[in-house]
Amino acid sequence: MKIEFAPLNIPLRRRLQTAAVLQWTFSFLALAQCCLAVFILLALSDWWTVALLYACWLWLDWDTPTCGGRRSGWVRSWTIWDYFRDYFPIRLIKTADLDPKKNYIFGFHPHGVLVAGAFGNFCTESTGFSRLFPGLRSHLLMLPFWFRVPLFREYIMCGGLVSSSKSSLSYLVSRPEGGNVAVLAVGGAPEALDARPGALTLQVQNRKGFIKLALKHGAQLVPVFSFGENELFDQMENPAGSPLRTLQNRLQSIMGVAMPLFHARGVFQYNFGLMPYRTSIHTVVGKPISVTQTPSPSSEDINTLHDVYLQGLSDLFEQHKCAYGLRDDQHLTFK
Repeated sequence: MKIEFAPLNIPLRRRLQTAAVLQWTFSFLALAQCCLAVFILLALSDWWTVALLYACWLWLDWDTPTCGGRRSGWVRSWTIWDYFRDYFPIRLIKTADLDPKKNYIFGFHPHGVLVAGAFGNFCTESTGFSRLFPGLRSHLLMLPFWFRVPLFREYIMCGGLVSSSKSSLSYLVSRPEGGNVAVLAVGGAPEALDARPGALTLQVQNRKGFIKLALKHGAQLVPVFSFGENELFDQMENPAGSPLRTLQNRLQSIMGVAMPLFHARGVFQYNFGLMPYRTSIHTVVGKPISVTQTPSPSSEDINTLHDVYLQGLSDLFEQHKCAYGLRDDQHLTFK
């Protein structure tokens, strides 16, 4: 295989875009391990008192990721996120106004490998979330495991990331003052294992927990489809029943996180590496689905609203697919 190297005369702007995405990729794949190593080294060094003080803080602050987190407008507005946005680029498309006095659950689809669109749109201000939806605060839900990692948890909470636990979602959408948006990648880890260019199958048919909480707290449901999300990475073939998929499913059941074997391009060449492809991402926020608060929803209530949600998601996809590079004969599949 002939390696295609990046030319030397690339403009500085594009080099900065690559650097921004490189640090983001590192943050997803290795920053947590580095933070844990730093904490352990501090605990074993002459600076052990610093580690002890932080451990005390961690104990006192343990519930923050399930109680709205600790957003930082300064971190969300870093210039580096503008370069991150322009690398792909990422665009946030609004289709309807949202009342800031209400709480919302955004169902984000598809999960993709590293949910780049969800991060760029809802954990930073680079695509103008606060400008497009004034009065609303976005919170991207992430596996609770990551909020147990010392130091790393502080960084991710600055962007608006919170725990994806049931109590965390309930906290956000039960605030009487409204204004909270809980962004949930509904397909979760299983969907990440199917994320590859052209994939249009969503793991949503049996995902009804968020529907139940929406009914319980009267939160409005909003389907969100991110066109281009699955085109960022290639993934090793892992069809259902294959030894690789069996191993991945086993690891997921044990660790709670997906282990997709993905690849795309490198920093200085275009043939292999863990950097995403420069593929446009258009994240379309659909119209809100009105939800009547039902403190004790029945199975029929949940199934009925779930069907309405799936229809809204399908309609959103069909209305916008041709504008963002898909053919008219391509349709979503739910499983």
